[in-house]
Amino acid sequence: MIPETAIQVQGLRVTYSGSALAVRDVSVDIPARQITAIIGPSGCGKTTLLRSVSRLLDLVEGVRVDGQVLFHGQNIYDPRADVTEVRKRVGLLAQQPFPLPMSIYDNVAYGPRVHGLRERRALDALVEKELRAAGLWEEVKDRLREPASGLSIGQQQRLCLARGLAVEPEVLLCDEATSALDPLSARRIEDRLSELKADYTIVLVTHVLRQARRLADYVIFMYMGELVEHGPAGQVFSNPREERTRAYLAGEFY
Repeated sequence: MIPETAIQVQGLRVTYSGSALAVRDVSVDIPARQITAIIGPSGCGKTTLLRSVSRLLDLVEGVRVDGQVLFHGQNIYDPRADVTEVRKRVGLLAQQPFPLPMSIYDNVAYGPRVHGLRERRALDALVEKELRAAGLWEEVKDRLREPASGLSIGQQQRLCLARGLAVEPEVLLCDEATSALDPLSARRIEDRLSELKADYTIVLVTHVLRQARRLADYVIFMYMGELVEHGPAGQVFSNPREERTRAYLAGEFY
């Protein structure tokens, strides 16, 4: 069965001021409710492609984006697009956890409050729900009013995951989200992502091929800004069509 498409990237070109194209004419459909891993050597355009689907490149001075990114059939780069709504529906889990300078509870409640949720009982239920989804509830349920800065790095990353989920996105972007974590904390994040894909579309940039093999349902291989190959993970990892993909998977370049 052909999976439903969550995001359509069509002829995407991204240029940073004073530099060559970072992403060159990329067209790819990202499947819904699966984990898509974007792999490739350093500097190949992985993170640029990831951030292009949430309008986060708008925050970078001098960047130019051409082409289309369609979400529910609407081009998010249309001048009439609601950028705030795009970023609400497409969340980001970054490489380094950045808890807000407030309590554990308030970190998770922050986004819903911004979007108008004020009723205490509803907030309590939402905070518990998302902390459970992030696999953190049992560790923090008795210290919700303590500063989030007191958590370990691994716990902070799961808190950031809970905070992102609290605004009910449809897509979750993970930009090297486990690279700063110890192996146990990284595996906990991986376990959460594997569970969450039943309800969310997840796009994961990773430089760790073992992680991509463990998690990915679909794979996008980038090289020097180009989309070289994409397809179901089993096919790309076991029988890649392109020589550059085979060389990268064999460890011939990084």
